[in-house]
Amino acid sequence: MYQHQGLNDVFFLMLYGAAAMFALVACCYLLFRRVNVIADSVASPVGLRRWAAAFLAAVAASHVWWALLGTVWLADDRLVRNLVGILLDRLTFVPLIMVVLVRMLQDRRRSLWPILLAMVPVAAIIGAGLVTHDAETETYNRYYTLVLIVSFVVYMIFAVRRYSLWLRDNYADLEHKEVWQSLLGLLCLILAFATYIVNLGSQFMEYLVQVETLFIVGFLTWRVDTIQQLSVGDEEFGPVRCAAGSQGLTSGGEDDTLIRSRLQEYCETTKLYLQHDLSLAQLSQAVGVDRADLSRYFARQGFTYNAYINRLRIDHFALLYREAVARQRPVTAQQLAFQCGFSSYSTFGVAFKQFMGQTAKSWMNNVQ
Repeated sequence: MYQHQGLNDVFFLMLYGAAAMFALVACCYLLFRRVNVIADSVASPVGLRRWAAAFLAAVAASHVWWALLGTVWLADDRLVRNLVGILLDRLTFVPLIMVVLVRMLQDRRRSLWPILLAMVPVAAIIGAGLVTHDAETETYNRYYTLVLIVSFVVYMIFAVRRYSLWLRDNYADLEHKEVWQSLLGLLCLILAFATYIVNLGSQFMEYLVQVETLFIVGFLTWRVDTIQQLSVGDEEFGPVRCAAGSQGLTSGGEDDTLIRSRLQEYCETTKLYLQHDLSLAQLSQAVGVDRADLSRYFARQGFTYNAYINRLRIDHFALLYREAVARQRPVTAQQLAFQCGFSSYSTFGVAFKQFMGQTAKSWMNNVQ
């Protein structure tokens, strides 16, 4: 509430209050709900839920302090009112949304202290402005915030790229969904920042900020509730049967022929690849080969773990469909894709076209 127009607009006040209440309800849901409502089969990371809840609480609190600053305290001193409000915003939900976006990338645990350190100049600039009552402080802070956001966006683009490669090397059918959702979260941050930074009191922009707040709160709640906790350890997605036995695990230097035979015996023959969300770590445990050795083996063969598993699934899909055609049994591509281990039909479609050179629909028509 940079100006007082919103205080005289009953529709804006209703939207303003709705955004604050929505953020508060979403915060309580992520913090206290034990079972996911949006995706009850997904176990989302507890730490991520807490960070997201903290961000949503800050969003709700921001609505409260801007309302108080505009009506009760410092209502007539525009400069001080804005500087205090901006300081509170910059030191709460700005670093919190950065932390949430970083925590969504689960390939490694990234340090958070650079984000906290980046907030120190903000406090110094605004603190100096409050002491000197200098109107140029808002401009200085805007420029610094612009540099900060651009730097963070560049960092996130590279981090998401690395996350994409990690997913490709460790999971068979999560890459597409996880990466585009992470990029969408980054886009939300950019849109919110762009609107916030140019909001100089326009009533239209104030409406737009509240609409964006509703969208971001809804998206973030859905994103956190549907993200699967991932790990490079052996217990991700629950235990997997170790066909090779615990004594078979090696510490490195496996011969390619031995690894290939173990994959054939304990993955291909047993059809382990049909397990949904099968990870590299689980495959490593099942075949009795060290995870690092298995990853290096795939690299030497010129393909990734992702490609290996999905190739087996596509071949199995082709086998099932030819059998269904021979028996004149009606089936759909989506049904067979799920039976072959794919959790996402879109991921199946991408993998099928990659390996078969045509869409699943075209291939099925040719077989018929």
